[in-house]
Amino acid sequence: MTTEPRVLRPDDWTVWYATLERAFGGVAEAPEERALWQELTEEERSLGVWEGDACVGTAGAFSFRMTVPGGAQVPAAGVTMVSVAATHRRRGVLTSMMRRQLDDVRALGEPLAVLTASEPEIYGRFGYGIGTYQLGATIDTSRVTLPVPADAAGLRLRFVAPVDVQDACEALYARRVAERPGMIARAPGWARLPLLDPEGERHGASPLQCVVAERDGELVGYARFHNKPEWNASGPAGVVTLRDMEAVEPAAYAQLWRFLLDIDLTSTLQVRNRPVDDAWQYLVSDVRRCLVTTRDSLHVRLVDLGAALEARTYRAPVDVVLDVADDFCPWNAGRWRLTGDAKGATCRRTEEPAELRLSVRELGAAYLGGVGLKALAAGGRVEELRLGALDETATAFGSDVAPWLPHGF
Repeated sequence: MTTEPRVLRPDDWTVWYATLERAFGGVAEAPEERALWQELTEEERSLGVWEGDACVGTAGAFSFRMTVPGGAQVPAAGVTMVSVAATHRRRGVLTSMMRRQLDDVRALGEPLAVLTASEPEIYGRFGYGIGTYQLGATIDTSRVTLPVPADAAGLRLRFVAPVDVQDACEALYARRVAERPGMIARAPGWARLPLLDPEGERHGASPLQCVVAERDGELVGYARFHNKPEWNASGPAGVVTLRDMEAVEPAAYAQLWRFLLDIDLTSTLQVRNRPVDDAWQYLVSDVRRCLVTTRDSLHVRLVDLGAALEARTYRAPVDVVLDVADDFCPWNAGRWRLTGDAKGATCRRTEEPAELRLSVRELGAAYLGGVGLKALAAGGRVEELRLGALDETATAFGSDVAPWLPHGF
């Protein structure tokens, strides 16, 4: 066989996607889910490795625009649908696809590649660093309360069919995208993803429900969730699972959380993917009974280092020479002088003495402002070569809000 990837042809998709499904356990997706991913697949950005008529490796990319610190929406390749057949592991299949993919991303002029990893240990060797984390929680709603927000007067909550307010919710989501690094502007077709609701994935819960918050007839927030009725010897013990929520004012945000905590016949609110600085943690009566957890989410890879560092702004003035290692994309390796502040930045190659030494993986981790360079340095991943350079650079790279990826891809 050859491990040389080739671009997907229109009649390849069914076999190609079946290879992906088998690699993830072999359980076929629901028809509506499969149809959506086929519609969203960018065939010209999808790669397969073939042995005769058999597909043994898959990888794809979506053409995203992602918010970075400062609010700019930067082109980013959303790496997706990566798999290698179990019969062809450790033969260079994955490496060949990653090589071709990053070369293509560079040729397209996208400064960043991002992904969510089925196993986080895989992608560090290709230069990806964990750039965002997501918060989960299992909240005991029989013991946890949240006060009525002070500005609740004038807010109206009402149930509505999710599809009936799809456009209004998408417009509200779009307003939020620029406010938090890591969020992705949803292109046409992607608005269907939050409403995807295969019956087989509900595990006994209700179809997707939606409650909207309105003020003077205008949508100011929404929550989409499932409700699973359960009973035990003590009575009702239903579980509410939050799918997603957005609000453009604090009162609507708090009122929606209060609603979720107070749904009749339930005793647990399950939260799976929220920002690590989500404000409800500071509003609830007892955070210990919320069993908060975190896990890795978005992995970030700087493909064009100079363009990527120039695309974002910096929380404090920075002027530093970085000595960057990048074995997989050697065009990034070497010394770069980064000069920037809250208004913008330049990043150019230089022969000046290095002041910080790190790999592109650490730059990817720190890029969105949620992972501190000082924490990486404490773990031996960043080396300070000029006294004071680490403090200055770490402060500049920080973000006032935690970066967050609201949904997978």
